Amino acid sequence: MKLILTQEVTGLGGPGDVVEVKDGYGRNYLVPQGLGIRWTRGGEKTVESIKAARAARAVRDLGHAAEIKGKLEGAAVNVKVRAGEGGRLFGAVTVAEIAAALGEASGEAVDKRTIAVKNPIKALGAHEVTVRLHDEVTATVALNVVKA
Repeated sequence: MKLILTQEVTGLGGPGDVVEVKDGYGRNYLVPQGLGIRWTRGGEKTVESIKAARAARAVRDLGHAAEIKGKLEGAAVNVKVRAGEGGRLFGAVTVAEIAAALGEASGEAVDKRTIAVKNPIKALGAHEVTVRLHDEVTATVALNVVKA
């Protein structure tokens, strides 16, 4: 089965890639999850629009990525969350909340899909997250989770 990927799939490809997968994998997982759409002859326009959107979201170049890395690593990033007694959170800190906090602290928009959290953040205090800004540039950001 041929599919056009709409999102990054580990081990398979990125948005806009045309891939060949087993019928069951495509029909039962990729298409229902919204990770891919069926390939058609008219799908070439879809591929082009997905790649154009991906390029617009991507950081312009290596120099710009290094500049953003400096801003992120130098900024004090605080994420305010609801917490109970003893510093235990109600749920976990999401990557969307982290992306919003990074955007406020650095003044640069950060895509939530580029943020990697090693373990779910479920307690107040200092934590580290990794932001993949470019293929060659990765920033490690000190994150401080505080009670709202």
